[in-house]
Amino acid sequence: MSGSGGPGPGAAPCRFAHYFVLCGIDAESGLEPDELAVLYKWLEADLHGKRSDTADKTSGENFDQSPLRRTFKSKVLAHYPQNIEWNPFDQDAVNMLCMPKGLSFRTQADNRDPQLHSFIITREDGSRTYGFVLTFYEEVTSKQICTAMQTLYQMHNAEQYSSVCASSSCSMDSLASSIDEGDATSLAKLQRYNSYDISRDTLYVSKCICLITPLPFMQACKKFLIQLYKAVTSQQPPPLPLESYIHNILYEVPLPPPGRSLKFYGVYEPIICQRPGPNELPLSDYPLREVFELLGLENLVQVFTCVLLEMQILLYSQDYQRLMTVAEGITTLLFPFQWQHVYVPILPASLLHFLDAPVPYLMGLQSKEGTDRSKLELPQEANLCFVDIDNHFIELPEEFPQFPNKLEFIQEISEVLLQFGIPPEGNLHCSDSATKLKNLVLSDLVNDKKNGNIPSNALTMYELLKGNETIARLQALAKRTGVTMEKITITAPLAEKEKDGKLPCEEVELRDYKLNVQLREVFANRFTQMFADYEAFVIQAAPDMESWLTNREQMQNFDKASFLSDQPEPYLPFLSHFIETQMFATFIDNKIISQWEEKDPFLRVFDSRIEKIRLYNVRAPALRTSNYQKCSTLKEAAQSIEQRLMKIDHTAIHPHLLDMKIGQGKYEQGFFPKLQSDVLATGPTNNNRWASRSTTTQRRKDRLRQHSEHIGLDNDLREKYMQEARSLGKNLRQPKLSDLSPAVIAQTNWKFVEGLLKECRMKTKRMLVEKMGHEAVELGHGEANITGLEENTLIASLCDLLERIWSHGLQVKQGKSALWSHLLQYQEREEKQEHSAESPVAVGTERRKSDTGISLPTLRVSLIQDMRHVQNMSEIKTDVGRARAWIRLSLEKKLLSQHLKQLLSNQALAKKLYKRYAFLRCEEEREQFLYHLLSLNAVDYFCFTSVFTTIMIPYRSVIIPIKKLSNAITTSNPWICVSGELGETGVMQIPKNHLEMTFECQNLGKLTTVQIGHDNSGLLAKWLVDCVMVRNEITGHTYKFPCGRWLGKGIDDGSLERILIGELVSSTSDEELGKQCRTPPQQKSPTMARRLSITSLTGKNTKPNAGQIQEGIGEAVNNIVKHFHKPEKERGSLTILLCGENGLVAALEQVFHHGFKSARIFHKNVFIWDFIEKAVAYFETSDQIGDNEEALLLQRSSCKTFCHYVNAINTAPRNIGKDGKFQILVCLGTRDHLLSQWIPLLAECPPITRMYEENALLRDRMTVNSLIRVLQTLQDFNIILEGSLIKGVDV
Repeated sequence: MSGSGGPGPGAAPCRFAHYFVLCGIDAESGLEPDELAVLYKWLEADLHGKRSDTADKTSGENFDQSPLRRTFKSKVLAHYPQNIEWNPFDQDAVNMLCMPKGLSFRTQADNRDPQLHSFIITREDGSRTYGFVLTFYEEVTSKQICTAMQTLYQMHNAEQYSSVCASSSCSMDSLASSIDEGDATSLAKLQRYNSYDISRDTLYVSKCICLITPLPFMQACKKFLIQLYKAVTSQQPPPLPLESYIHNILYEVPLPPPGRSLKFYGVYEPIICQRPGPNELPLSDYPLREVFELLGLENLVQVFTCVLLEMQILLYSQDYQRLMTVAEGITTLLFPFQWQHVYVPILPASLLHFLDAPVPYLMGLQSKEGTDRSKLELPQEANLCFVDIDNHFIELPEEFPQFPNKLEFIQEISEVLLQFGIPPEGNLHCSDSATKLKNLVLSDLVNDKKNGNIPSNALTMYELLKGNETIARLQALAKRTGVTMEKITITAPLAEKEKDGKLPCEEVELRDYKLNVQLREVFANRFTQMFADYEAFVIQAAPDMESWLTNREQMQNFDKASFLSDQPEPYLPFLSHFIETQMFATFIDNKIISQWEEKDPFLRVFDSRIEKIRLYNVRAPALRTSNYQKCSTLKEAAQSIEQRLMKIDHTAIHPHLLDMKIGQGKYEQGFFPKLQSDVLATGPTNNNRWASRSTTTQRRKDRLRQHSEHIGLDNDLREKYMQEARSLGKNLRQPKLSDLSPAVIAQTNWKFVEGLLKECRMKTKRMLVEKMGHEAVELGHGEANITGLEENTLIASLCDLLERIWSHGLQVKQGKSALWSHLLQYQEREEKQEHSAESPVAVGTERRKSDTGISLPTLRVSLIQDMRHVQNMSEIKTDVGRARAWIRLSLEKKLLSQHLKQLLSNQALAKKLYKRYAFLRCEEEREQFLYHLLSLNAVDYFCFTSVFTTIMIPYRSVIIPIKKLSNAITTSNPWICVSGELGETGVMQIPKNHLEMTFECQNLGKLTTVQIGHDNSGLLAKWLVDCVMVRNEITGHTYKFPCGRWLGKGIDDGSLERILIGELVSSTSDEELGKQCRTPPQQKSPTMARRLSITSLTGKNTKPNAGQIQEGIGEAVNNIVKHFHKPEKERGSLTILLCGENGLVAALEQVFHHGFKSARIFHKNVFIWDFIEKAVAYFETSDQIGDNEEALLLQRSSCKTFCHYVNAINTAPRNIGKDGKFQILVCLGTRDHLLSQWIPLLAECPPITRMYEENALLRDRMTVNSLIRVLQTLQDFNIILEGSLIKGVDV
């Protein structure tokens, strides 16, 4: 539907219309019930569990409906020409879409106004054809059909009578439910209401005329059909036979060239259509005014966002044209992107099984009169956006991000709407009696001779009444009741502008065109601003098209992470989802293909707009702001359309007499004549001047084809590659509407199954690649972390995929989440059996042993237990939410595949819940699916912990002492305090004589530190702790906090409390406990071994040399700098970089220990802190001598702060040992950017000569200077310390 030529191969179609079609009743075959529609009603009754007896009755015919309300088979009576090679005629599909409800009958008592609707047929290759249909009623002349109708009525009434007699006790209920009218109160009344009497009534049947066109020229086709209908119903026959007009539009009216307008002739009036130029937005003829009036601006933006994120969109309305208008309106606004999935704006009743499709779709469903939303059973709603057009109401999926700058965006659109007098909240009145209103307007158009032009006296009347308050109230009332006074208001604001002469294009239409283009400009401008620099992130990896197509699946074509890191923070939630969609992927593919092929028209227009932006704002680097920039091209866009419509560029040949047989097709008022097919079967032979254009395009195509063959890639193969590459990620191309045999339905479902499996493979692969990629880069530098945002997007789309898999082929839908309802039924069955047998438990020893024999008890692996955890979370209120939480929890525990396998192992339950063709009942695919999910166990996710931050979580902690060297239990009163990224527990007393305890607190996130200590009371107070283990009892994450030091006065460094740094332990068996997990581990707190290697007397352990120590400092500082250069959401834990095994504290300790005279007589160890205290004593007693005044002042203030910090640490109400105090000093010095000032003071103070060897690093001036320089690089960063590190120290 782009501005370029027509679809497909063959002669490029330049004709305005491809086919003229007539549908209606086939007099020969008579009244055939529409089996598909009956079948659908029967299925529906079955679905709602209605009385089985009525279901039996309906097996032959739908008896409980009065015959006039039943649907009968319609037929394509004629279509011209017979066939066109580039757009073959699909009889079944056209019949189904022209008359989606089949034939309907009326009597003279019923409303028989003509109705207009349009439809779209999307072919397998994605190209589209549009149909425009006018349905009207024609008197039935066949005696046979009238008699058949009477017989049906007699049968129907007998049926009703017998049911009334049979159930006289509750007659009213059964009767009311069994007839449409619903309020019958007696048999007599029933028969009067529900009758057709051949002698008294005239019978009418629906018939439709339809134009099928390559481009959506809705207004022009509508006018042509209305004029044709008028010719049939008016008292005078038309100027020429109808064949002349139909022949003219089929063969003699060309498509207007891009950027031009065209005038052609209907029966009574000329008709004008126009087509946008090559650099304008593509053609769209559906009035967006109606879309905004029907939905309201706020709702429309929400639905638009759902479409962009490729959710399932279901439109619901009684009026086919509304379904079409809204679907086409919204997809038009997607420019430069195009909807890539199932698109059926009018879903015929017989195709309802399509709603089962486990793929994104945009479909329109006609609502039956009087049925409400609650009656509608939809297979899945977890990801559904339901749009009830008639009631101005939408239901949105639970979680989806808002469109960027939504408020300013809505503001800008409402300004445009208000200029055209449209209330942004929509026009609710238009839905109350819209059908009535529409019919009135239509019959007016048909009756008035001006072809819908509103007479100018309406305007002057408006001028007179404009100020009157009562009139305003009346007008509002009239509007509500559906009186067509609306016509006045539409044209009123134009009154001022009306010129003397009559304009060639109607005012209302011109306004609609202008409004359309201005609204589309506002939407297009949003994308132009948002993706102004998208080209910079396109990855052009392939040397030629062939290799690109062959490797398309393996290749990354867009640098998503860099693109997102460049965007303003508020845009991220939306953009991170959007760049994962198929429409974005196709857009980028088109960009890459444009190196080798002609640019896609949408892309060409979009790129030219970006160029324009660049020319106007020479601030390309600053494009990334979240400042809202309004659209500046509204005026020009409206002007170019206006100019085309005012000044007609081309005029088509007038309709003329054809060489027809005389006497056929005689005019008879109210009946559409039988057309002479021989004159309509073919066009004029010379095919006039505009055919030459098609030959040049054909030549160009041939040239391109030869060129591609020359490249050496077989054309068919190339086409196959192209299709595969383009359909990558699309599970199902457009379904064929015509063939509905069970085999085809099965085939469609099979495609769904294959598509779901492919999507699962792609998603899991993508999740692994993202995570692994980040880990490889990060290896050894702190912890690995893919952007929280991107990970969240990928996991959300996995949740969505699982919901779609679980809702495919459901027997009966229960609740909004198919997965959760399956889980609940499984839980119910398991709990019934639980008394007889325990549910499966993870294999593994009962406890995790360590060398001390004390360890954590093994956590039971239980699907039911994980469900209970989720059910206990009061924060989650819906089934969809519970299912998502359960998926996240299982993924974090690396049990997703195992749990789902267990769930599906209950085959009886699966058979009860799913039809034979459902994905979950295809053995092989299911196994592959579980295998793909299993691959996700290779990486660590925190997708549950990091999302549900406010829930209460039970933790279990165990303290493991080193028994060989100390007593296992201390007589003092031990305590513990656990901290994580989201908070800390506060000090908790450990019960006496216990090493294990459980506690519950709000989610701490990833655990970072544990503070452990005791009060030194009792005889056996000294305690040598090996490590502390803490486990999250919901997610099973276990953290080890190594210690390896004594706690107690007079031993080691005299510490009564220590701060330990944690590492995540892999969740495998206990042999692996000490090994590293697959994700690069977080660094642990320095262990006994290292501390002792420095302070031990024996010196057996090899000490690091000066070079290694300097390298260690550089590495530690470098890691902190890197930490701050990452986006905030990706940073790991700063505590680890400061106090972990290779952290800054440890590196500085090495510097201070180098050449330190730590051994003393009688084996009393001396610690660095002793040196620090001596330095403080020296600074406090002496006056320094400086070279000059300024340096002296600076030095004095540094000394002062240094002494102040050391004293504050010494006087803190904590029993921290000497090494612990040094750690706090380094942390505070780093935070307050003072380390680089303190080091020179310490290097030059006299105590250094007494306590350090000559060759110590601190006594080497060059080393000290380079150390100062390295530490100065930390000056620029705002370092925030975890509370547990400096608790109680007041500086």
